[in-house]
Amino acid sequence: MGAGPADTFSAPYSRRTMTTTHCKASDTEDRWLLFDASEQPLGRMAAQIAKSLTGKDRPTYQPSELCGAHVVVIQAERPVLTGTKSATKEYANYSGYPGGLNIQSIARVKERTPADIVTLAVRRMLPKNRLGRKMLSRLKVYAGKEHPHTAQNPEKVGPAKPKS
Repeated sequence: MGAGPADTFSAPYSRRTMTTTHCKASDTEDRWLLFDASEQPLGRMAAQIAKSLTGKDRPTYQPSELCGAHVVVIQAERPVLTGTKSATKEYANYSGYPGGLNIQSIARVKERTPADIVTLAVRRMLPKNRLGRKMLSRLKVYAGKEHPHTAQNPEKVGPAKPKS
């Protein structure tokens, strides 16, 4: 008989299977991170938080698993806004009815619900599905310096280093 396709290759190439290790959410330990909103610009901090919530900062990242960290944000009433955003930034909410567009300035949101500024910035960077909503539930935002998660010993995360 003639040599088939499997007979033409040498030993290293013969029907070798590749393996991929999958890490389940139950196999990972819970990490707690602490961010201070008054130390870095809002968008940069929100991008760093979204990366930590999704777990993309870890080598065990799985897109379909909840393997991110728990994130605590303090001093949300003092976010750092660059440029003229403190005077011009607005949040729009639409009720679904004609004429139901509700626009609020950032100053009004800051005086009513200061935690929403950080929460909205992070929420818009997360996946728009069930997993993204679970990730957002791991975000805890507080207006002042105190938070009730001291028992979890969250590690403080400073401002991201600029890429050079």
